[in-house]
Amino acid sequence: MSSLLPDAADAESPLKPEELQVLRSQYEKEGEFVGVQTKFNYAWGLIKSSQRDEQQEGVRLLSDIFRNAPERRRECLYYLGLGNFKLGNYAEARRYNDLLLDHEPANLQAGSLRSLIDDKVAKEGLMGVAILSGVAIAAGVIGGMLFKGARRR
Repeated sequence: MSSLLPDAADAESPLKPEELQVLRSQYEKEGEFVGVQTKFNYAWGLIKSSQRDEQQEGVRLLSDIFRNAPERRRECLYYLGLGNFKLGNYAEARRYNDLLLDHEPANLQAGSLRSLIDDKVAKEGLMGVAILSGVAIAAGVIGGMLFKGARRR
């Protein structure tokens, strides 16, 4: 069943505006009584978007499905992980993805997403260390200059 889910890289190719509009129109047409499948399809299209506000809305819709439709939780876990990854919420992305991997350790898509999350966290962690190191060096240089200036007086 996991072969029905696309590779995590698929999320980087947004739908064409007309395609997303078809999903949006169906979602809006169903209104207050929107079906789970329609909501899921629209959320999927929003997650694929390159616009942050649409990605956030996709995560919100998927969270609602996750809470209210137990039969769709497995699918939601993957896309909640993917959506949070795209939003930069790596801890949340990892949490959802790990829940899926707990149930389906051989899920290739979730394995791919885990690698993406780990790589991004490691990269941003190194950038954070570099920034902190730069700040520490700058503080040391400024502190040294102030100390020398104080000794000259």
